[in-house]
Amino acid sequence: MDLAAEVARRRTFAIISHPDAGKTTITEKLLLYAGAVHVAGAVKSRKASRHALSDWMEMEREKGISITSSVLQFDAGERRMNLLDTPGHADFSEDTYRVLAAVDSAVMLIDAAKGVEPRTLKLFEVCRLRKMPVMTFVNKMDRPGLDPLDLLDEVGKTLSIRTVPLNWPIGEGSDFVGVYDRLSRKAVLWERLASGTEVLPEARFDLDDPALIERIGTRRHEALKESIELLDAAGDAFSIDEYLAGEVTPFFFGSAMTNFGVSLLLEALGNLAPGPGPRATLEGAREPADAEFSGFVFKIQANMNPRHRDRIAFMRVVSGRFERGMDVKLSRSDKQLRLSKPHTFLAQERSIVDEAVPGDIVGLYDPGELRIGDTLYTGPKVEFRGIPRFAPEHFARIRLKDPTRRKHLQEGLTQLSQEGTIQLFYRAGLGLADPYLGAVGLLQFEVLKVRLENEYNTRAELEGAPFTVARWVAGAPSGLEWLKKRPDYLLVEDRYGQPVVLAASPWPLNYALSEAKGLELLEISPL
Repeated sequence: MDLAAEVARRRTFAIISHPDAGKTTITEKLLLYAGAVHVAGAVKSRKASRHALSDWMEMEREKGISITSSVLQFDAGERRMNLLDTPGHADFSEDTYRVLAAVDSAVMLIDAAKGVEPRTLKLFEVCRLRKMPVMTFVNKMDRPGLDPLDLLDEVGKTLSIRTVPLNWPIGEGSDFVGVYDRLSRKAVLWERLASGTEVLPEARFDLDDPALIERIGTRRHEALKESIELLDAAGDAFSIDEYLAGEVTPFFFGSAMTNFGVSLLLEALGNLAPGPGPRATLEGAREPADAEFSGFVFKIQANMNPRHRDRIAFMRVVSGRFERGMDVKLSRSDKQLRLSKPHTFLAQERSIVDEAVPGDIVGLYDPGELRIGDTLYTGPKVEFRGIPRFAPEHFARIRLKDPTRRKHLQEGLTQLSQEGTIQLFYRAGLGLADPYLGAVGLLQFEVLKVRLENEYNTRAELEGAPFTVARWVAGAPSGLEWLKKRPDYLLVEDRYGQPVVLAASPWPLNYALSEAKGLELLEISPL
């Protein structure tokens, strides 16, 4: 295997959006157009005969939302795509942040009727912090929506980024029939099929082709020509370098539900999106071409296959060549591990992988050794910068309905906290018993209850705890001692033994910062 050539084939990207913008549907349609599936299943579509392939958890299928992030590897032409489908719901933002640490670019999905929504804005800021290239796909063009020029303007102003449309819609709402592709200078028309589960026939025309005028009508053709002339004269020219630097976002228009525009987005991901690049370490950076293997764990998922009670650590390969059965070192502990059963994924469907290259996502069977953010390597020691945990905003305690299931409860809580489903905070002197549970969003608690019952056969009730703020304690040791002496502050430990203070409001924490010299309180966990 030619390592450089294989790395050049890889495109590893995520799709980000506000809930209900159509993220799971566009994921399905990209798989369909790449030939990875023959029939696409659409979320919440009554006519569709399958559930969305990337939504594997029962609760996802019931609610029609993505709760976990899925890993989908598939070939599209000469490219090998690694698509990381992220949770759309704001309550699962931490999982999305972790996924964005493992990709090289992103597709931002925008609802044509709603424009930039709060969640989109927040996720885009994460991409900006990493200087990640972002493409924009304006979805639901087959429904009444905002004017395309207004959408360009809103995205540019709201996100403070330049926008360049690489295609332009022909018609809108029920009259949306195709797009004009500014890269090939061709109009691309599709035939609408009822179900949207199969690849559409498409026809390409020069702008002045009489056959195009016949298909779309003189009035619509004149409007299209005016729009293209305006864009060519007044709009910015597209620069691949500016896109790769995260300074401009190329725009695509379409409808994931009807498959309009999906093929052009897939082409752009293959031709324009970046391949694997270097990743920052504590000592510098690691290049994909480095001979020694390295990778990092960005996600842990238990019980993807309930029959096997397995635990999978998702690892992004950063450098060198990964081979099945290889021995690697775990940077955190210098422990040697053998990676004997690695998998690649198409959602729930797995296949054993014999080798992988930078950009690939590999699932490793984990007996409990690995944590999110861990570095695995061969050769001289390397350690990538960690993946942070965010301070929870909701808190609860758990009440077990059947006391004989306590051991199963502790096993489930430990496993699910290691995945990042919830955070656990232990009180001094109680060991692992009766921890406080913390979550960034309330829906995480609902997921916890369902998974405890389904995967650990343990029924439990949650009762609210009187806290709204958690902060990791750092700084001078005297600051921690000051908190310990005060009975009005509740000190707990996270599962790594790091001290955390819980409070009902920010006020007592602000008071502590003003009184305890050298005290630091962190919203993001120390790495």
